[in-house]
Amino acid sequence: MTRYQHLATLLAQRIEQGLYRSGERLPSVRTLSAEHGVSISTVQQAYHLLEEKQLITPQPRSGYFVASRKATPPMPALTRPAQRPVEITQWDGVLELLDSRLEDDILQLGSGMPDLTQSTLKPLWKAFSRQAQKQETYLLNYDNLYGVVALREQIARLSIDSGCQLTAEDIVITTGCHEALSVSIRAVCEPGDIIAVESPSFHGIMQTLRGFGIRAIEIPTDSVSGISLEALELAFEQWPIKAVVVVPNCNNPLGFIMPENRKRALLALVQRFDAAVIEDDVYGELAWEYPRPSTIKSLDMDGRVLLCSSFSKTLAPGLRVGWVAPGRYRDRVLHMKYIVTGSTATQPQHAVADFIRQGHYLPHLRRMRQLYQRNYETFNCWVRHYFPCGICVSRPQGGFLMWVELPEAFDAVRLNRELRESHIQIAVGSLFSASGKYRNCLRLNYGLPLTDKTEQALVLVGKAIERAMATCAHETTQEQQIEILAAK
Repeated sequence: MTRYQHLATLLAQRIEQGLYRSGERLPSVRTLSAEHGVSISTVQQAYHLLEEKQLITPQPRSGYFVASRKATPPMPALTRPAQRPVEITQWDGVLELLDSRLEDDILQLGSGMPDLTQSTLKPLWKAFSRQAQKQETYLLNYDNLYGVVALREQIARLSIDSGCQLTAEDIVITTGCHEALSVSIRAVCEPGDIIAVESPSFHGIMQTLRGFGIRAIEIPTDSVSGISLEALELAFEQWPIKAVVVVPNCNNPLGFIMPENRKRALLALVQRFDAAVIEDDVYGELAWEYPRPSTIKSLDMDGRVLLCSSFSKTLAPGLRVGWVAPGRYRDRVLHMKYIVTGSTATQPQHAVADFIRQGHYLPHLRRMRQLYQRNYETFNCWVRHYFPCGICVSRPQGGFLMWVELPEAFDAVRLNRELRESHIQIAVGSLFSASGKYRNCLRLNYGLPLTDKTEQALVLVGKAIERAMATCAHETTQEQQIEILAAK
């Protein structure tokens, strides 16, 4: 982070904390220059950055002032799904979201795509180029079912940062994290079984359960502390739950990092009922805090945690390189993988292994963490500025996804149809529920390059939400009037 970015972040934090209030004049350029020991041009760049984020406004001959702002939207409250096993729906909506990724004229505000434009990915391209020049036959051949040894060794070394002590033999390479989750679910469950999931939860998990004929029981989830352990315990007492699927680090879609003590309590609870934990850590490397948060797998002493992840969010989804550390379920996971895909594509595994071994991966991670955090600060300002009052917004601690909750009567499905006419796509909240709940919510991606086009798209989304909320209020009033007349 440059000096002016560091100063801008410090000033933004002071504004957020209320140390500089709305409308208040900020210190002069010369004052800040002397106070922080930086050049006048550094202060001017910091102020310009804050101006771009609409946190401050310049006034000729008077200096800079804190911009008038709406109050910070509250965070979503503890979710309250129907706590009983249900059959999963919403496939048509998920398919529509996936298909829109291939439409170049659609701005993907709701996708789970990382930023692929950064220069720190160039060494990865060079790794592929070197492989093509060598024309080694083994790159076109099958590797073993476990995956390329060189890559598994690198993943084992990287896992130390999350508190795990893994070896190459503990890891199975998969075709992305999606396959890691899929084979893990099939390794611990049979058709007709029940799995507990966070609510809301990643739509890929939902559709995997649907495809395998497994029922889901949605557990209330808090946007700060994660899955409700009290509600989960009650569900265990009422239903024969085989496993719990969680995304405890940089959760998708809420963005929280589950506190360490709650991770321990979750594992203890699962041990008490002799179930499994399927842990999705695909966003864990993108946590803004350092060191990165630990995994539940790092606490696992009896092999009941299946840790799933990939390079899809940290590098590129098109690599399709993921992995699972399956613990006691290793043989079962290998069998399921053999049935579904067999061995994973060889060339991308070697390219990623080279990228890591040559020291490019960690610098890339640092850059992406800083980028996504800065993007969030700008994107959050835009949401607060352009969206109407009466909404709740999550406060992610990493990754690049944000959850927006609108009034209960709001229909985000209808909103998405309207936005598609303006070539804008959001992720509707109902996709993240087994039963189609959260129709009044949406997921947004702040990780993609923030351009003028992105800002104008949020302006359009905010106006569309405002119109829809006004319509909802009008329809509610009409219904109340009809009920009053009917009562008479």
